[in-house]
Amino acid sequence: MTSPPTGETLTARARAIAQPYLGDIGRSVFELPTPLLALDLDAAERNLRRMAAFLDGGSVGLRPHIKVHKSIDAARLQVSIGGAHGVCTATLAEAAAMMRGGIDDVLIANQVVGRDKVAAAAALAGEGSLMVAVDDLVNLQELSDAASAAGTTISVLLEFDVGMGRSGVRNAAELPSLADATANAPGLRYRGLMGYEGHCMDIGDRDERGRETRASMERLGVAADRLESAGYPCEIISGGGTGTYFASAAGPPLTETQAGSYMVMDAFHGNLVPEFETALTVIGSVVSRRDDVAVVDVGEKGLNSEDEPGRLLHPTAEISFIHEEHMGLVDPTPARLPQLRERVSILPGYGPMTVNLYEVYHVVRDGEVTSIWPILARHPGRAWW
Repeated sequence: MTSPPTGETLTARARAIAQPYLGDIGRSVFELPTPLLALDLDAAERNLRRMAAFLDGGSVGLRPHIKVHKSIDAARLQVSIGGAHGVCTATLAEAAAMMRGGIDDVLIANQVVGRDKVAAAAALAGEGSLMVAVDDLVNLQELSDAASAAGTTISVLLEFDVGMGRSGVRNAAELPSLADATANAPGLRYRGLMGYEGHCMDIGDRDERGRETRASMERLGVAADRLESAGYPCEIISGGGTGTYFASAAGPPLTETQAGSYMVMDAFHGNLVPEFETALTVIGSVVSRRDDVAVVDVGEKGLNSEDEPGRLLHPTAEISFIHEEHMGLVDPTPARLPQLRERVSILPGYGPMTVNLYEVYHVVRDGEVTSIWPILARHPGRAWW
């Protein structure tokens, strides 16, 4: 492997990405070339403070998942005004970008497997506090060997499946032996448990979602008790998400919540927890106008809305079709359709997928671009290992 990137490398790359857009600062976001990804900073900050107020005085801390925004600038804001003590990522590349961008406490809420990835994770653990999720003895040994070779320490959370049926140990009886192996593995540090109730996010009814979430948290609590009885108490119990925060982050067993989408929101999460504001939008322009349709220059390539359609932020018009590069708008009263060259705002269906398509955020206050935030942690991101 080549030498890993440094903080200086990342900073230089961020500047290069932002450079073509810096001339947009000070202009109205509604007069710029489209499509573009806009972040309403006032709304985002209100969302951060709302979550911080919910958690204030309770026993659950905040480790927001950055897979939605993939931005070092956004992560710094979650720490500085949002009360986060660290961040959570989905990938090694996201973790490397966050750590080299100045966030020194990072959890990869996934398994890191394979010689090259594990070696990169072991090296990254020398740059800050790095935790990973583990559910397998072979992977545990792989991590131990790499950390020992690198002279670093990787913290470990044992992942327990609380009902999602994805990753994680499914039988709590297996956890003590995995904890024992972790505690006795050179280069590793046992920290506790992780369980994600992602299967609850698709439940539309809030009361039912809350009940199912609490049932999942009870299963996680039983698993934690099993570990404590075996002599392995959990310093950290991590889990939760934006759609279930009101139940999962209300108290034990979690010691930290991984909710992250609340900062920017999207159509999917807006349906689940409407108390948070829309801060993230894609802005497009009407490029063709006929009597019965307005065609906008935002399609699947600008939204990635296959699983969750975007929502047009317009008082009367509706989306009639989404093609590769185009979106069609219709209105019961065609005269009310946006006119040629007019800008329209679209709430992404599922933020993490949309954000992954863009290089930067145009950060706005009152419609004026105040800064450009590079989206460094997008794509597989192997360059950041």
